[in-house]
Amino acid sequence: MQVLNWITTAPRRTLALIAAACVALLAFGMYLQHVQGLEPCPMCIVQRYALVLVAVCTGLASLRGSKGWWMSLGIVALAASGFGAFVAARQTWLQWYPPEFASCGRDFYGMIENYPVSRAIPMIFRGSGDCAAVDWTFLGGSIANWSFVCFVGFAAVLLVLLLKGGKRA
Repeated sequence: MQVLNWITTAPRRTLALIAAACVALLAFGMYLQHVQGLEPCPMCIVQRYALVLVAVCTGLASLRGSKGWWMSLGIVALAASGFGAFVAARQTWLQWYPPEFASCGRDFYGMIENYPVSRAIPMIFRGSGDCAAVDWTFLGGSIANWSFVCFVGFAAVLLVLLLKGGKRA
């Protein structure tokens, strides 16, 4: 019960912590890409965009004390968290049950540049050999597994914050 009180007593602080956690996760993703040499698959890139949207919305929401302001941005952040969790769950599914014919198709930017959006979006969610590969694990979970856990955690905190309405910061 104290955790719920801590979350809802100062919504601006909670939103700022979510934004900071998102930035830390994005920095870790950049570390894995640029230092460890792991190339992100199309679904990983979509998850990064969802994480950026959560970070921007919660960061902006934490700057203003107006309840309508932070609640509106909190709803957008909640939707982005749900979308990120969906993509991470789909990638986890592909990792657990890889497609019979793994084909390393175009990269994310190649899809967007060469195909209309109506064809590129389904191609991203279909996944590829890259999306089913598990290149890094921590405590038995892949990047997609941990991404799912983080997005669900952000969504849960945002949902509690929005449902309780929070006291004015």
